[in-house]
Amino acid sequence: MEFILLGFSNVPHLQWVLFMIFLFIYMTILLCNSIIIVLAKTDPALQTPMYFFLSNFSFLEICYVTATIPRMLMDLYTLKGNISVFACATQMYFFLMLGATECLLLAAMAYDRYVAICHPLQYSLLMKNKVCLQLVAACWISGIPVQIWQTYQIFSLHFCASNKIDHFFCDIPPLLKLACGDTFINTVAVYVVAVVFVMVPFLLIIVSYIKIICNIMKLSSAKGMAKAFSTCSSHLIVVVLFYGTASITYLQPKQSQSEGMGKLLSLFYTILIPALNPIIYTLRNKDIMMALRKLHSKLLIWWENIK
Repeated sequence: MEFILLGFSNVPHLQWVLFMIFLFIYMTILLCNSIIIVLAKTDPALQTPMYFFLSNFSFLEICYVTATIPRMLMDLYTLKGNISVFACATQMYFFLMLGATECLLLAAMAYDRYVAICHPLQYSLLMKNKVCLQLVAACWISGIPVQIWQTYQIFSLHFCASNKIDHFFCDIPPLLKLACGDTFINTVAVYVVAVVFVMVPFLLIIVSYIKIICNIMKLSSAKGMAKAFSTCSSHLIVVVLFYGTASITYLQPKQSQSEGMGKLLSLFYTILIPALNPIIYTLRNKDIMMALRKLHSKLLIWWENIK
């Protein structure tokens, strides 16, 4: 009828410290990504496909962390990890669906940079508003049926050994360890889905960046090379961090992954990387920083007027 998420019960003396740390990180993620969305929607200088994708990515990050962190905070606060089977399945579905969407959206963002740098004269034609909307819609919709099927497949298994999940949210690897009987087909299905939604987009990103780098090396001016690299470096950092930890988690055989290592990797791609993303995109982006200064000036003027 229910599972018990063990979470961080092995360090009971740190429960409140972890609660405060994760609450601060969660609020920071919500605030920073909300600011990016507001800037992309209101600043005329940011009305480009690149920032359209970035604002969608920021909204996705808010949804992605909300699928796991609030539940984890509640468990840390109450010192209980009881979760119903339906709630566990729902959490897993949204986490997997949003994770798949993030992989695809990162690939779409890489394609946008490829067109901007390798085909600048055709950029406005190839990346019209309609095309950007279609790409984003495809990223959001593609993972829905696959993750519904995968979640159903996982929760069709029999869990007769234990109902204690040694994790801080409902994820596939720790649940498969609780399943009785032969889980070979389920494991193969996990690998297939991981290859389609993790490795294929990652390879497309790698190909895009190889072509981008080759094109940048042809530029004669050092200033042009620096500008081209600066527009791509933020995205590349995010890609390496996210795909690296996700690949290790879902493409590594479940027998060879310890519970401690699984939790650590999950902390990276569910909390730490989403917290770093707004910092990476804003501090390394002159347009965002300029838009942020303009917004700050407007808020100061507005505050002076109402005083």
